[in-house]
Amino acid sequence: MATLQGTRTAADHDAVIAEIEQAEGYIASICFKTGPPAAVGVELEFTVHERGDPAAPLDPARLCQALGDHAPPTLRADSPALPLRDGGAVTLEPGGQVEISSRPYASLIELHAGVGAEIEQLTALLAGAGLVLGDTGADPHREPRRLLSTPRYDAMEAAFDRHGESGKIMMCSTAGLQVCLDPGPEGELAERWAAVHALGPPLMALFANSAHFAGEDTGWASTRQRAWRGIDPSRTRAVGTGGRPAADWADYALDAKVLCVRRPDGAWDAPSGVTFADWIGGALDTRPTFADLDYHLSTLFPPVRPRGYLEIRYLDTQPGRGWFAPAALLHALLDDPGTVSRVLDLCAPAAGRWVQAARDGMADPVLARAARAVRELALARLDLPPHLIEDVLEGSTRNG
Repeated sequence: MATLQGTRTAADHDAVIAEIEQAEGYIASICFKTGPPAAVGVELEFTVHERGDPAAPLDPARLCQALGDHAPPTLRADSPALPLRDGGAVTLEPGGQVEISSRPYASLIELHAGVGAEIEQLTALLAGAGLVLGDTGADPHREPRRLLSTPRYDAMEAAFDRHGESGKIMMCSTAGLQVCLDPGPEGELAERWAAVHALGPPLMALFANSAHFAGEDTGWASTRQRAWRGIDPSRTRAVGTGGRPAADWADYALDAKVLCVRRPDGAWDAPSGVTFADWIGGALDTRPTFADLDYHLSTLFPPVRPRGYLEIRYLDTQPGRGWFAPAALLHALLDDPGTVSRVLDLCAPAAGRWVQAARDGMADPVLARAARAVRELALARLDLPPHLIEDVLEGSTRNG
């Protein structure tokens, strides 16, 4: 989501990081933009399919034709990469999944109207080339196949392959729904940070939407989350929620393994097992710069990632208008301190049940109770027109 970032330090991004403390201070200074919560946005990923044969391999030339001047440079180098009609950016994941990254909106009503119009626009663009958007969190028809080749994606695949096939599945065959919210006032940050993580397992179960992958029932409610769990945990596990969000995020980032090292020529592959803290300490031929640290942060994929705002990453893509329901629930559940405190109480029995949420979804009774409880809490707080409440109800009751 294109939105305000936290205030950056005056560090020259080309300056070398000489001490761990410099990196810790820099990360802490940019990760949270505190203040009254004002904005909401979404990032919506979709697999893309041939209209008449969803199992057919996606043709990148057809996709490029369909997107026209909205195509990102990773697909068409000379593209102007025009935004969609309400300011949303179009990007692509390595397997050709298309993503809408919305601008920030001041209200749920504006979000619904703006993003809804952009989904219609994207759908129409693809239809002109005989393509359609998928509506699940994992490709139910095709094996993973990478369409985009960039130094970053080459290095990612090489690093992920060390842990098995999950990384390639995640890169090429999954589609997520990310909700982006302001962190809130500084004095409320720690509790909101804890709450947005506590909501993870119940909402993951409530919105699990990827039981099928490559023609098979996987036995997991969220095959997308199963893939994420098979990737290097130093960059995918949840960040700590011990009451010091900025410091916990800094520790997490420095302990995470380096995924790639940008070079002007040649491959970006990084040696196995080197953390960013190791890099600062001299583990590679050259020391990292603050620009390298910024890039490293973009390669970390925890369930909630602080980017000035909170990027909530644990949800599968939803069918149809279903994308609005999780955005509305999360917005309502993090709206004020009293609600946040109640969320922590309601979610306490489901604490840490990430695997059960991905595998069993709403069949897990503990998660189902927590999910229904927070859904009712959110619905009682939403002040929306009846037709939008209907969208929230429809989207949040599909799994029970």
